[in-house]
Amino acid sequence: MLDIIKYIVNLLHEPTIAFTLLTVGFPFVFPPTDWFEKKHRQLHIDKLWSNTGGVVLMLLVVAYFALGFTDKNAYIIFTKPDNVPIILMAFTVVYFLWLSMNQAYRNDERLDRGEKPDEYNDPNDKILVWPDLVYSELISIILMTVFLILWSVYIKAPLEEPANPALTPNPSKAPWYFLGLQEMLVYFDPWIAGIMFPLLIIIGLSAIPYLDINLKSSGFYAFKSRRTAIFAFMYGWLVLWIYLIIVGTILRGPNWNFFGPYDYWDAHKVVSLTNVNLSEYVWVKAWNQGLPANPIKREFLGFILIFLYFAVPPFLLAKTKLKDIFKQLGPVRYAFLMFFTLSMLSLPIKMYLRWFLNLKYIVSIPEWFFNI
Repeated sequence: MLDIIKYIVNLLHEPTIAFTLLTVGFPFVFPPTDWFEKKHRQLHIDKLWSNTGGVVLMLLVVAYFALGFTDKNAYIIFTKPDNVPIILMAFTVVYFLWLSMNQAYRNDERLDRGEKPDEYNDPNDKILVWPDLVYSELISIILMTVFLILWSVYIKAPLEEPANPALTPNPSKAPWYFLGLQEMLVYFDPWIAGIMFPLLIIIGLSAIPYLDINLKSSGFYAFKSRRTAIFAFMYGWLVLWIYLIIVGTILRGPNWNFFGPYDYWDAHKVVSLTNVNLSEYVWVKAWNQGLPANPIKREFLGFILIFLYFAVPPFLLAKTKLKDIFKQLGPVRYAFLMFFTLSMLSLPIKMYLRWFLNLKYIVSIPEWFFNI
């Protein structure tokens, strides 16, 4: 029975299956529209953020790692000093996600009844910087220091021998907090995955106060009044960042091949992949011609597709579904919002193109070191 469970878990960890389940199920967990909100309540997913739902979520995380510690292959991965933060991250993300959403749903219910949110119940309930906040911070610093000392005593630092250019580790991985970026390198050129996307993440997060002009639910937790924004942020954070870190930590083994959490990391595993650029699909496979030497002529279709991707959807949405948002934000802020959104969505699109079509680059100009 245990072997069957492990087989099912390994199967569900296949990136094409896991990522699809996360993407399809995500709007039912964080409903961005009325339709998803209705299904959210019909399926009783709203109970996920209740007290009992939080306990079930935490028990599932405990069961996942407990099952992993019974398997010799998963045990090696979970107990590596580099991967201890991932286990801590799993528990803390689940707990604080439940805590914030529980408060948000509780406030939504209070607002529906015409009551004030929990944060506004007692106007005299204030915390002074001195001494309350400073004491709390001091105690937190002391506790964290003790925790880090115990960690350093009982868990060895993941230090290895001096770097040897003739013998590199397999797999060679970045620190755990950069594994999301390293996973993006599979689907994008280094200048995009390593430079442009991190810059867009930082700029996009900094631009949130200027792009999100919704003043509802300001100063307290709530979901219904800004569910679309919360859905977009949560998808980018949980699916396109936390999930990619977990993939890079647990599922990427030797030669950067995919392995289930209970699979043996076989360094001799060979996966037959033929990555093809869009220009090769067009010129070689479709038109049965050789690739033109002129890079602009060779990649003209890729440039057209990228231009249409960033130009057509914002224009059409501004005339239809996002007409009110366009009026509220104005053309400049709306353009930035759509650029950040489409840039974020380009990652799952490129992942699916690589998985199902073996499409490497939409635009490939290696002579200019320019690939998209």
